[in-house]
This record gives sequence, structure tokens and C-alpha cells, in this order.
Amino acid sequence: MPTTAIPTVSLPDGETVAALGQGTWHMGESAGKRAQEIAALRAGLDLGMSLIDTAEMYAGGGAEEIVGEAFTGRRDEIFIVSKVLPENATRRGTIAACERSLKRLKTDHIDLYLLHWRGGPALADTLAAFASLIEDGKIRHWGVSNFDADDMAELWGMKGGSACATNQVLYNLTRRGIEHDLVPACRKLDHLIDDYFKLIEGPLLSRRQEHALSAVKLD
Repeated sequence: MPTTAIPTVSLPDGETVAALGQGTWHMGESAGKRAQEIAALRAGLDLGMSLIDTAEMYAGGGAEEIVGEAFTGRRDEIFIVSKVLPENATRRGTIAACERSLKRLKTDHIDLYLLHWRGGPALADTLAAFASLIEDGKIRHWGVSNFDADDMAELWGMKGGSACATNQVLYNLTRRGIEHDLVPACRKLDHLIDDYFKLIEGPLLSRRQEHALSAVKLD
């Protein structure tokens, strides 16, 4: 049981998730550290950090495999966030990428599936793929990552764009650019922002410790 309660935030549909989660960037890159990484994720869950953030990009899918192995038998305790690379984000490519992620994660669904950043494929095609994946039960929510204010305005104006659950962006004490335009824009629509690199890379933290993910509800 967690020794300290982790605060929660609400997604647009009212579902609550942990406000502080575990990131997996750089995990899965070294076979020699696999056991240590799995143990770290399990320890985090034991402390109440049930939101797990990963992506197909991390270690070429290796991080997703770490997550799949770490939480065997505990799937119902975690909220998985994963991401599709922009080069895979066509309608057909998004669905195929999701299927690959599901296999690596050893699960039948991803709780929150994000477009990792804006790329060449038409955004409308990515949204159509997300809608199809939700209908098929492969994902439960979808969102975006690294979108600026103009990108979000375009997204919100598209058919189905209002279903976006969150925008995951870089934000910490030294990277506060989103406060100028993105935060005010999201605040108007009561939109959720995830921030990554909440803990700043530097002498106080190793690269393996730095990637904490926290969710911020704007008010």
C-alpha cells in the first residue's frame, strides 16, 4: 500500500488519474539495467505512482517492453500512457503502431495514447485513427504532445478535436515558455496539460531520475 497519497487530477470525462507518474525515457536501452528498471517501476507503483508514461520511440519499443514485464499481473493497478511517432501517424500507420505497442506492453488496451509531436501526416487522419482505436477498445483516451498554442487552436477547431484529453509538454522551473500563450489558451477551455521533465536534468539528478511526469489541471 502507498505510504503517501498521490494527488489526482481529472480527465475531461471525469476519470481521475495520479497527478505524479513515472516516466520511462532511456529505459530498455541496456540489458544489464533491465532488472533494476523493472524494480524501480514496481517500487514507484507501490508508492502510489500508478500513471506510467512511455512511447514507441523510447529504446525503439524497449521501454514499452520493460513496462509490460514490470506490471505483469498488476495491469488493473496502472494507467498507461504511450505515444505514436509522427512518421507513423497516418490513419493506417497509427493503428498499426498501436497494435505493436499493445504487444510490447502485454495488454489489450492503452489508457491514454498520444501523438508524440506534430509531423507530416494530416492531423485529421491521426484523429480518425484515434477514434477507430477507441471504438475497437484498443485505447481509452487520446491526446497530443509538444503542441503549441496554434497547433491546439487548429486541433480544437477540427471535427472530433474537442475529445483531446491532454497536451503533454515540456515545463519546469527553467522552461516556462508555455505560460505565455499555451497555458492561457488551455485555461479558457479547462483543458488538461501534462508536463514532462518536472525534475530538471542537472547535478542534482541523474538522467534516469529526471523523467517524472506530472499532470496539471489549469484553473
